[in-house]
Amino acid sequence: MGCPRGAVKATILPAIVHRRVAQVGVRERRCEPMRAAIRENAWCALAALCGCAALAWLGLYAFAWNDYDNEARAAVDALAHGHLTQFLQLAPVYGGSLVERAPFALVPGLWGAGDLAIYRTMAIPCLLATAVLGVILVAGMRSRGRSRLARAVALALCVANPVALYALELGHPEELLGASMCVAAVLLLAGESVGRGHAVAAGVLLGLAIANKQWALIAAGPVLLACPGRLRARCLAAAVASAAVVLAPLVLVTSGGLVSGTRALASPASTIFQPWQAWWFLGHHGALVHGAFGTPKPGYRTGPAWTGAVSHPLIITVSLAVTLWLWRSRRRLSERDALLALALLLLLRCLLDTWDAVYYPLPFLLALLAWEVRGPAGRPPVLALSGTVLVWLSFHWLALHASADVQAASFLAWALPLAAWLAWRLRSAAPRRSVVGDAPAGAQEITVSAFGKLVRTS
Repeated sequence: MGCPRGAVKATILPAIVHRRVAQVGVRERRCEPMRAAIRENAWCALAALCGCAALAWLGLYAFAWNDYDNEARAAVDALAHGHLTQFLQLAPVYGGSLVERAPFALVPGLWGAGDLAIYRTMAIPCLLATAVLGVILVAGMRSRGRSRLARAVALALCVANPVALYALELGHPEELLGASMCVAAVLLLAGESVGRGHAVAAGVLLGLAIANKQWALIAAGPVLLACPGRLRARCLAAAVASAAVVLAPLVLVTSGGLVSGTRALASPASTIFQPWQAWWFLGHHGALVHGAFGTPKPGYRTGPAWTGAVSHPLIITVSLAVTLWLWRSRRRLSERDALLALALLLLLRCLLDTWDAVYYPLPFLLALLAWEVRGPAGRPPVLALSGTVLVWLSFHWLALHASADVQAASFLAWALPLAAWLAWRLRSAAPRRSVVGDAPAGAQEITVSAFGKLVRTS
């Protein structure tokens, strides 16, 4: 005899309902960590957005006479009117940054806005990048039990840094974007359980940063050394591919113009000679120096011709030398050591570049901030805060109240000792590589650090 239909329903329907309830429960458990992360970081994200909005309101008031007006405006205007080929032909050396932010240049056209709206919307992704970085850093500080004061100072330095304000005023919001991507690439490679996805994502960020602006090549060494050896080739391939995707249209349309422009930038025959660099006192006082718009600069020196030719290649050479030294002493850098190496290299770039301007130290300050807040100390990031104040004093306040020689001397008075201290910290943290098989079977090694020197006992 067959089973009654009612009995079948009574048997099957509860099983189906139970399975549906179990599936819903699994989905709820999977979504719970994401919801918890959103709840924990909601106020921090709101504060970061408010800081970015304040920075935009203060720094994006106009673009007359700044570098955007002189270097990028013509290309952006062509893009806004749909002339893609002309946009690529008129793009400056950092045209890759304009390519990455091109969609934001088209948004104001939806409501018929003008040039000022385009200028402001193209800075939005750069400001959002610092906001995301700030939220990530603060979330890590919260998990380590840091105080609210320490988290507030770190977030303020990330999203409302006065040096970033000067970058916006001078028409270089891409500095915020490149700095945030370089630091984020290192943070993605933290820990021992780094997977292929993290390595690829870090490589993509590095490649986009290099395409954004060529100084990000400095970050290649720390990022690759932070990556596990088995994934290093994958990370490098992702970086090359992402940079190539962004720069390929510029190279193809300009018929090598971008390549020649980058080569000229790497070894420029330029008369730009700023006080905030290591070569300043090699220059000489002579005829009155004038700025780009004919503004007289009393007290400025004229630099030797060879300094402009060697400064940029020397920066790359020093970066390669430091990377090679770190690779020989350690196969892989920890997260903090990679951030420390990145901060050191970015500070050396400021010291060795004859073009050093007020926004050049911004990537260094963000890398220094990330290194400081990811450490064991529970205090606020006083080193990054002090660095920000010193940059403001050297580049802005003294420029209004002191001669160029005093500005140069004050910059070197803190930049050189800080670079030496960072190098010493990096060296003291570098363990000596042990030779496999040099210890007897069953021996247990203990490594301790005493006054920066490593001692091994078995």
